[in-house]
Amino acid sequence: MQVLRSKRAGFCMGVALALSKLDDLVSKGGHVATFGPIIHNPFVLTEYAMKGVRCFKTVQDVKDSLEPFYAFSETLGTHGSPVAEEKKPFMNVLVRAHGIPRETESFLRGLSHVLLNDATCPRVKDAQNAINDATKAMPLESGGMGKAKTLLLYGDVNHPEVDGLVSYACGRYIVSSDIEKIVSYAQKHDSEHMVLAAQTTQDRPRFDILKERLLASACNVQVLETICDATRLRQEEALELASKAQAMVVIGGKESGNTKRLAEIVFSQNIPTVLVENAEELHREFFKGIKVVGVTAGASTPKCLVDEAEKILSSW
Repeated sequence: MQVLRSKRAGFCMGVALALSKLDDLVSKGGHVATFGPIIHNPFVLTEYAMKGVRCFKTVQDVKDSLEPFYAFSETLGTHGSPVAEEKKPFMNVLVRAHGIPRETESFLRGLSHVLLNDATCPRVKDAQNAINDATKAMPLESGGMGKAKTLLLYGDVNHPEVDGLVSYACGRYIVSSDIEKIVSYAQKHDSEHMVLAAQTTQDRPRFDILKERLLASACNVQVLETICDATRLRQEEALELASKAQAMVVIGGKESGNTKRLAEIVFSQNIPTVLVENAEELHREFFKGIKVVGVTAGASTPKCLVDEAEKILSSW
């Protein structure tokens, strides 16, 4: 079977930077943890767990883990002593690539015995800051309404990146991956000043449709372009591969938003599509009669997993 492999398959810039920061912390030794899975790929997460990296899901998890640190500090009799402070144990906690809510980050930075490191993807951080700036209330003396703008966020409800993005909104916010719901809200509240943004890994063509509909409806909407270019290019390449192949394989974590989006996009082209986390999940029966298969992967998928899948598919 001929394999058409995506040239963009493998880690995106944000994922590569996050893992580089984590590798640096691990190499220095000591207690290392991440707040939330550093990326959405089970293979990668297992590798780091084997290196002793802990993964905290909640603030309470962090607090519970610090009990031994507090107990040890008490035995040193800190009380402001420079010597004791120098010996004070600490844990390196790395913010996941998807980012975390603003309030959570502030709380973690205030915890004794925690050194917080930020591995938020630069594109996500840019989106967070853009949302914060755009939704701020314009002072009355500047011609504003004195009220924060409403954020309309095109994204997946409860996705960790989305949880972080909305925490930077200065006013109320609406989150949905349903274009009709967002348009309906905007039309019913056309007197509000609104800001439209998107989760960085969303489908660009669909976001453009949403943007055009809102602008055409005469709603008072400011549009932020927050979808990552790397995501757009990966999606465009996947569509190009689908046009040349008889079937498509998408490799990546099944909790990964950008990976699931790739699978949805190519499947929408009426081509047999399978989403797998590794080559072991590939079944030869699925490819019966297929001579050309396209292979792409999510932004958090290691190159070695793509290599393995390509090797097996080429042998069939």
